[in-house]
Amino acid sequence: MTTDSVADHLATENTEQSSKPKSRFAGSAWEPLTIPLYRAFWIASFASNLGTWIHEIGAGWLMASLDPSPQMVAAVRTAMTLPIVFLAIPVGVMGDRIDRRRLLILTQLILFSATASLATLTLSGIITSWMLLGLTVAMGIGMVIHVPIWQASVPELVPKKQLSRAVALGSISFNLARAVGPAIGGLLIAIAGPWIAFAANALSFACVLSVLFAWKRERRESSRGLSFQLSLYQGLRFVTRNRSMRHVLIGVVLFILPASALWSLLPLVAKQHLNWGASGFGFLVGCVGAGAVSAAALLPRLQHRFGIDRTIAFAMAGFAIGLCLLGMTTQVVLISAATLTMGASWMITLTSLNATAQVILPGRLRARGMGCYLTAMASSMALGSVVWGRCAEITSVPSAQVAAAVLLFLFAGLSTKFAVGDHL
Repeated sequence: MTTDSVADHLATENTEQSSKPKSRFAGSAWEPLTIPLYRAFWIASFASNLGTWIHEIGAGWLMASLDPSPQMVAAVRTAMTLPIVFLAIPVGVMGDRIDRRRLLILTQLILFSATASLATLTLSGIITSWMLLGLTVAMGIGMVIHVPIWQASVPELVPKKQLSRAVALGSISFNLARAVGPAIGGLLIAIAGPWIAFAANALSFACVLSVLFAWKRERRESSRGLSFQLSLYQGLRFVTRNRSMRHVLIGVVLFILPASALWSLLPLVAKQHLNWGASGFGFLVGCVGAGAVSAAALLPRLQHRFGIDRTIAFAMAGFAIGLCLLGMTTQVVLISAATLTMGASWMITLTSLNATAQVILPGRLRARGMGCYLTAMASSMALGSVVWGRCAEITSVPSAQVAAAVLLFLFAGLSTKFAVGDHL
């Protein structure tokens, strides 16, 4: 089917959808998937997320082989997130001024080039730890263009009443990929080596490109006669003056800063603390993803019963307990329980905060607002990776995880002082 045919097919299905009687998914968490265009985006997003998690397993394992020091292993995640810290807000301004579809296509081309180069260098055996970090930075630049603009485009794909469900489905896509991606990545690495993980990720970006080329978008962004600097100021003013949005950003920092100890040190937990191989590392990340997917069904009921703010606080405390347990035991059953708990807590906390931000932000400021959200998230992740990597180097990996767990438990209580309100 040609690109034009795909676009026409999606448009026709969208028109027919409005005239059909309500499906059995009406009012359910899955209802946005009945919209053909959103469904195509969701499938492409799942492919991209799957490739990303396969890639992460490859990158973490490759760095642990090239340079196993805790700081260098943690630096892989820092290199991915650091561009977001500096560029997410300016990119958000661009996303509210320039055609988002073209920016997304540019993103996928950058990401495809970086991952294809990494696969080639790794397969040829000339990759070094600093080459890996350099190409990871290039991927981070691509991701900083992709994520805020992709998220800002979601409200164009679904009715407003379905927005919170569409955001939750995006989180399910991410976590479903996290549940199966690491296991696939570990298996591929065991069979062919880390290069194949990067090649699989490059293929996933090609899938996203096919959907973007098929998207015949009519809406165009406009500068509204404002300079870049004034547009930037307008976005920053909103997120700092709006109480709920300001508290969303504080909540992100309070959670991610200590919780980043899980992701920055997990390769070393598998390799040094547990003496597991690549497949064991994949199992750990897969358990986190499985916990996140299983929590998706519970999230609406938890929010309804306890409210958004208490749900977030409980989830943060649950993550802290899991992180502490991960650092104190080597028993497989307890390790599995800890990672499943952390996956559920991660999904509940960040989905609640992300969906709240999406609902609060006006459409004309959404890319800028999500840029601020991602900046808070990435800066906390980058700082946390450095802090916990250094802490593990001075003490030990388990000690660093326990210290992060204690801090997160304290922050869980503090988070109730920064209520985001019940907007969902």
